[in-house]
Amino acid sequence: MYAVIATGGKQYRVSEGSVLRIEKLEAEAGAAVEFDRVLLVGTGDQVKVGTPYLEGSKVVATVQSHGKGDKKRVVKFRRRKHYLRQGNHRQPFTEVKVTGIVGV
Repeated sequence: MYAVIATGGKQYRVSEGSVLRIEKLEAEAGAAVEFDRVLLVGTGDQVKVGTPYLEGSKVVATVQSHGKGDKKRVVKFRRRKHYLRQGNHRQPFTEVKVTGIVGV
């Protein structure tokens, strides 16, 4: 069984036991979280698609850890204008493990 969920402005295809990094959530490590914005649920040949979400479906996951992604370099530059700004960015994330998919 698999599902497609929407969280943090992105869509993820998840199955039971999968571990994924999503946009940072305000939840403690070890806490259970539910994703109720389920777009699609599939089991074998049967696929149920929501319009836009499936009512009564949810994906249950546990928060494993929080962290920051790899460092990205940010450069703003305008030639011939004496303008150069440099910086770095590390995007925060939450790592979750899917424990169950409840489909309609």
